[in-house]
Amino acid sequence: MSRARGFTSDNASGAHPAVLAAIADANSGHVPSYGADPLTAALDERAAEVFGDDARIFPVFNGTGANVVAVQALLQRWDAVVATDESHMVNDESTAPQLVGGTRILTVASRGGKLTTDVIAPVFDGYDGTVHHARPAAVSLAQSTELGTTYSVAELSAITHLAHTRGARVHLDGARLANAAARLGTTLRALTTDVGVDVLSFGATKNGTLFGDAVVTLQPELAEPVDRLRKASTQLASKMRFVSAQLLALLGDDLWRENARRANAAADLLAARLRGLGVTPVHPVEANAVFIPVPPERLPAVVAAAPVLAWDRTAGVVRAVASFDTTEEDVDALVAELARHLG
Repeated sequence: MSRARGFTSDNASGAHPAVLAAIADANSGHVPSYGADPLTAALDERAAEVFGDDARIFPVFNGTGANVVAVQALLQRWDAVVATDESHMVNDESTAPQLVGGTRILTVASRGGKLTTDVIAPVFDGYDGTVHHARPAAVSLAQSTELGTTYSVAELSAITHLAHTRGARVHLDGARLANAAARLGTTLRALTTDVGVDVLSFGATKNGTLFGDAVVTLQPELAEPVDRLRKASTQLASKMRFVSAQLLALLGDDLWRENARRANAAADLLAARLRGLGVTPVHPVEANAVFIPVPPERLPAVVAAAPVLAWDRTAGVVRAVASFDTTEEDVDALVAELARHLG
C-alpha cells in the first residue's frame, strides 16, 4: 500500500491515533442506536460546554450533509441563502443543496474568499417582496474560507448583525473552523455563538477523524428542525456511537486545537520555503492552505509530479493543504519537487 504524503487536501491524511482509540473503545457491548447511546449524550454535553448552553450537536456522515441539513433548517421552501461565488456549497457540493435540500443559492462576489457587508446588503435591499423572487432568508459563510483566509471576530459580527437586522439567519461552514480558531487564538465559541452565528457545520474529518462531521445548532428553536432534517436527508447514522466517539475525542480535551496548530504550522513552513524560492503564495496563508502560482503551461506537469490540487488551470494556481500529521520532511519533499518545475 502506498505511503505517499499528500497535499491535495487535508482529507488525504489518516485519522489521529486518539480518534482510532476512541472508535476501538466504542466497539464494546451493545447500546441503543440512532444516537440514544451514552457517547452521543456525552458529546451533547461537551458541545454545550464548548459552544454555550443552548448548543446542540447532531453528528452526520460528512461535510456536504452537514451543510445541506444546516441550511435547510434556516429556510422555508420559497427562501434562498446568500453565499459567495467561491463557496464550497456553490462549487464543490455538486447539486446536493438543490437536489437534497431544495435550496436556492444567491451568489455574490467575494473579497479574498470572504463575504462582506457591502455585497450582502444589496441582496436584501433589492428584494421586492413578491412571490416571483426567492426571499433571501439566510447567509452562509465559511471559516476559514475556500481561499484559506480567515474572518476576524469583528468581520463575523458585522455580517451576523446585518443578516439579523434583515430578518435572516446565519450559517457557518466550519469545515476548517478549527484551523481558523487556532490561527486567531480564539475559542470555537468566540467565532460562532458569541458573534451571532445561528447554526454551524462543524468539520472534523479534515481535523483528524476517520469520518463524520456535525451540525451544531446555537439557537434552541433550530434543534428539532435539524434533528428531523438529518433523518430526511439520509444523514442519521444507526451506529452513531462511532461518529460521536470521534467528535468527542476531538472536543473532549481540545485535540482539535493541537491538530489545527500543527497543520497551520506546516502551511506556514511551506509558504516560507516557497518564498525562499522566490514564489509568493497567491492568497494570504491564514489557515492551513497555500495557493501556489505556476505558469499555466507547466501546471499539468506540476500536478502530475507533485501531490497538489489543480485549483485554477487558466490563471495557473495549485493548492497545497497541510494536515495535522504533515511533517517538515513532507514540506521539504514537496518544495523540492516544485522547485524542479518552477525553477
